[in-house]
Amino acid sequence: MWKWLGHLKTINHHKRLVMKHCFKAGLYKQGLLHDLSKYSPTEFLVGAKYYQGDRSPNNAEREDKGYSMAWLHHKGRNKHHLEYWIDYSLDPKEGMIGLRMPDKYLVEMVCDRIAASKTYRKDAYKDSDPLDYFLNSKEHYMVHPETAKSLQFLLSMLKEKGEEETFRYMKQELLGKK
Repeated sequence: MWKWLGHLKTINHHKRLVMKHCFKAGLYKQGLLHDLSKYSPTEFLVGAKYYQGDRSPNNAEREDKGYSMAWLHHKGRNKHHLEYWIDYSLDPKEGMIGLRMPDKYLVEMVCDRIAASKTYRKDAYKDSDPLDYFLNSKEHYMVHPETAKSLQFLLSMLKEKGEEETFRYMKQELLGKK
């Protein structure tokens, strides 16, 4: 199969899963608009070049070049990524800090992490995978403490209570939707 076609199928599959999850959480507009930047030439062409099928092509680009132009483009346009919410503190002594993410983007991030785990883990996926990924990576994140706490809470709920209860909680309790 051509790499560009494999990449297109992967991002389409991921986008459909995120949309389905966002709809369950009551985020219809975000579900429809999720990750549209992946279809831009800056992201798509790099993704096709570095496509492997079992992990993000951004990691392969980063290994090759020392940075990922596709990721820099993506994180700057998609508010469901922790990295979008990094800015200079009002206190110059603090330097750059993670800002608190609004709940609707936190919920979209949870939907994105579940979908990414399902996309790359395929039949081996377990509801504990998104939490495991977060716990194995959280030391290097620049994230607001409340956002980190909320994300860990929601991913732990997913692991312990499953998708149905987690999506119900995010929709009704966190976002206040009926």
